[in-house]
Amino acid sequence: MNVKTGTLYLVPAPLDFGCDTQAPLQDALPSATLQTAARLTHWVCENAKSTRAYLKRIDALHPLAAPLQQQQITELPREVHKKGDHGDKGSAPFDARPLLAAALNGHDIGLVSEAGMPAVADPGSSVVRAAHDLGLRVVPLVGPVSLLLALAASGLNGQNFAFVGYLPQDGQERAQRIKELEGIALRTGQTQLFIETPYRNPALWQALVQTLQPHTRLALASGLTLPDARVQSQLMRQWKQQPAPPDNRTPVVFALGR
Repeated sequence: MNVKTGTLYLVPAPLDFGCDTQAPLQDALPSATLQTAARLTHWVCENAKSTRAYLKRIDALHPLAAPLQQQQITELPREVHKKGDHGDKGSAPFDARPLLAAALNGHDIGLVSEAGMPAVADPGSSVVRAAHDLGLRVVPLVGPVSLLLALAASGLNGQNFAFVGYLPQDGQERAQRIKELEGIALRTGQTQLFIETPYRNPALWQALVQTLQPHTRLALASGLTLPDARVQSQLMRQWKQQPAPPDNRTPVVFALGR
């Protein structure tokens, strides 16, 4: 007898990971998303520790279908974090099909990252790709996506935009990349979105101030969905008159355009 296969649910997480404060979970995610997450017992995740912490928060609102200790939680391999899901840097694309064995046996599986929507500016697309290859149903649940929240609040072009990930760490290469992105934005009108590891925020900010032209618009969005959220969008000549660099603790989405 054929076993009915499970569904892969893409479970968004709150955006307060690594922040000094946490927003009430019910303020950041719909009840239907939290209820679906509560009934899952199998997970593929970016980090098991943060996933358990997230499940504990869910359990306070909607009791979990299985105790935390009995949840089946599998981390994506370190190579996915270092080299990406798509075979970047010369490596072969990651085959995530073995991580979905439970779904072939009828169990629904949740895919979750540390913050926001998995597989968007976070690992997980290899798991989604594997689910499609295996003929599994894929269901994205509703929740916060920092890139879209930042874009909507920036005043920049929301009809044509690109997310370019992280900029180079080397100072010279970073400055060159900033000039390239600025050129694309000013020439085509396409908004350029990027992020940075929080402790490098000040260095990236300084590079942007030193490199961007006075008439280019730069937007910063940090602590989104939190009470102390900050969204600020100004021309570079205004930023230079009143510098307000981001801190080195809070995740920030940077956006530039015209």
